[in-house]
Amino acid sequence: MIDNLLWSLIALQIAMGAFDTLYHHELTERLAWRPSQARELRLHAVRNLFYAVIFLTFGWSEPHGVLAWILIALLGTEICITLWDFVEEDMTRALPASERINHTLLALNYGAILVLAAPVLLTWVGLPTGLVAADHGVWSWLCLIAAVGVALFALRDWMAATRAPRLVARDAATLAADIQRRKRILITGGTGFVGRRLVAALVGAGHDVTVLTRNPQKALGLAVPLKIVTDLTDLADDTKLDAIINLAGEPVADGLWTAAKRRRIIASRVDGLRDIDALVSRLTDRPEVLVSASAIGWYGVRDATPLDEEDAPAACFTHESCRLAEAAAEALEDQGLRVVNMRIGLVLGIEGGLLARLLTPFEFGLGGPIGDGRQIMSWIALDDLVRLIVHAIDAFDLSGPVNATAPQPVSNAEFSRALSKALGRPSFLRVPAWPLRLVLGDFAREILLGGQNVVPEKAFASAFSFEFPTIGQALTATLGSAGPKSGVQSKPRDGADLTTEHRPA
Repeated sequence: MIDNLLWSLIALQIAMGAFDTLYHHELTERLAWRPSQARELRLHAVRNLFYAVIFLTFGWSEPHGVLAWILIALLGTEICITLWDFVEEDMTRALPASERINHTLLALNYGAILVLAAPVLLTWVGLPTGLVAADHGVWSWLCLIAAVGVALFALRDWMAATRAPRLVARDAATLAADIQRRKRILITGGTGFVGRRLVAALVGAGHDVTVLTRNPQKALGLAVPLKIVTDLTDLADDTKLDAIINLAGEPVADGLWTAAKRRRIIASRVDGLRDIDALVSRLTDRPEVLVSASAIGWYGVRDATPLDEEDAPAACFTHESCRLAEAAAEALEDQGLRVVNMRIGLVLGIEGGLLARLLTPFEFGLGGPIGDGRQIMSWIALDDLVRLIVHAIDAFDLSGPVNATAPQPVSNAEFSRALSKALGRPSFLRVPAWPLRLVLGDFAREILLGGQNVVPEKAFASAFSFEFPTIGQALTATLGSAGPKSGVQSKPRDGADLTTEHRPA
């Protein structure tokens, strides 16, 4: 019989494995959406299938004779797969410290399980071959739940490994191909979700890129060659710059809006722009343009009425933070710079942002609208955003606020249906609004339950074309449901829909 100490170690292994899968593999590392991790995903899939068999066997039966030898072989093979997985991880990605510690604890605990299980297994080996049913009460049910869980992740990981080749992004250099001559460009926030793709585009197209980052470790993996500085004072007065792109700022959607968080959101934007102002003021040869990231939160919480750059805002925290940031950027106009405040919508990409957070629940069929689902989501594909930022560098007719959103916003319910369709999953769960308001307060009201129907009027006027004008095209290309398709779209005719499948509420 299996004693309580061995059951406790098995339960601990299940808990640590679940933490590793959910927190590291899904939440922080997003392995299922990284093309480079296809082999690691296959290893995880096979190992999880072994775990499913092991959990079910220990939980509900006693394998005797030859069947006990098969169980011992499974336990030994799991060790080999884990060692192979360790090598694969070290070769293909930088593991966070917490994941390394968790892996060490899992390995030690697994060893302890084998030591305690050895006498039991040897006893079973000596019995006549057969499979005897067993019921260990709550321990058996825990093993059943764990077996179902790891089996589901095994299936998903194998499918993700098969999908991985379709997730390989296009050559980033093509996104910056329209710049007329080689530019010298300073980028702040270049290590973030949007910044990494922008840096890859500009470096790939042959431009001279300098990235400001307070932590050089975050610059690992950026496209090269480029220059890294940790403070703008590191740049000499005679530094030559043609353009500055400001993407820096405290993330808005990664925590509760406490008073301290609100101060950091505003200060990170305003102070960063003041540092840029100080840099420009001492440069012998000043740049021509500043493209600075703002957000569609400038318009506040609104109904479905279309909003262009001339529309007035509604008062709320997101408007106030955007207003202060845009004012700090506009101050550089006094130094002769053309200033473009890019009011960015929800950016769709698998590397970060809202979409990346929704992928796991939607992929397991647990997605659905938030609240009543009628709030309008003004979005833009990551590559279209990079192209629009690059376009703004050379588009001398662009200045002031510019809406960086795709031509056709959608309701949250439509977005949920489109995401489920792109993933081939059902979408029937609805997240109620009241607990979000209760726990998250203004964050829920402004970000999750509120919206804006923002249209890119200035981008249209500047002859910018969107490669992914509809949510269906953007999600299909982004999620590898099919090969990327170009859907170049200019401004729609008055009253015309861009698609019959997705229509704003």
